[in-house]
Amino acid sequence: MPVDFYYYFNISWLILACIIFVVALRFKAPYGRHTNSNWGPMMDNKLGWMIMEVPAIVLPCYYCLTSPTFSGGLLWVMLFLFFFHYFNRVIIFPFRIKTKGKKIPVVIVLFALIFNLVNGANIGYYLGHVANYSMDWLFDPRFILGSLLFFAGLVVNWKSDDILINLRKPGETGYKLPDGFLFKYVSCPNHLGEIIEWIGFAMLTWSLPAFGFAVWTMANLLPRSLNHHGWYLDRFADYPKDRKAVIPFVL
Repeated sequence: MPVDFYYYFNISWLILACIIFVVALRFKAPYGRHTNSNWGPMMDNKLGWMIMEVPAIVLPCYYCLTSPTFSGGLLWVMLFLFFFHYFNRVIIFPFRIKTKGKKIPVVIVLFALIFNLVNGANIGYYLGHVANYSMDWLFDPRFILGSLLFFAGLVVNWKSDDILINLRKPGETGYKLPDGFLFKYVSCPNHLGEIIEWIGFAMLTWSLPAFGFAVWTMANLLPRSLNHHGWYLDRFADYPKDRKAVIPFVL
């Protein structure tokens, strides 16, 4: 792929993320607690989740493992971190969530599938065909801090998901008020954790594709968190008024 094309594609991808952010602030994505059957045909929530996320686990591996220029070394570490997150999202998380009988609009699955096809290919192409790091990068402050942020975000994301999943007892389908851990400060610490993860990944790779992914993550999850926060305030009369949506004490 020509270098100029790849660069301008990533700049355009960033601009599109900013546009999506503005749109997402005005319209609630109709899935999860905001599910809306007016968006057309519906499908099983767990199956939809797996379908839309699977390109993010397959494409980076494909681009790296089939590339004659993939140099390994630290690139294996970066590929593993990306794979590690999405292995949980594609293989483990869907079987943990208690959403039996719940549906998701097919159009949402298609939109998310397209995003993961593009993003998975973009990250995979970068790691497999563009990136080149010496082992000295292992000691670079950007790699060290980025790695710490990635794993800190991962812990926050997984711990928050665990709390949300265990709010429901077997057979229950309703929503309950989450509490404890970072839920003391924000409505969506699971989103906060994922944002921190991908900021960390962007820092440890110090790359335009990973930065673009971090921006896309914020473009999606910041509006989503604000919608969740408003939903909690409307649904629970005793919801803590000093709790923010996603960033403690700020937003």
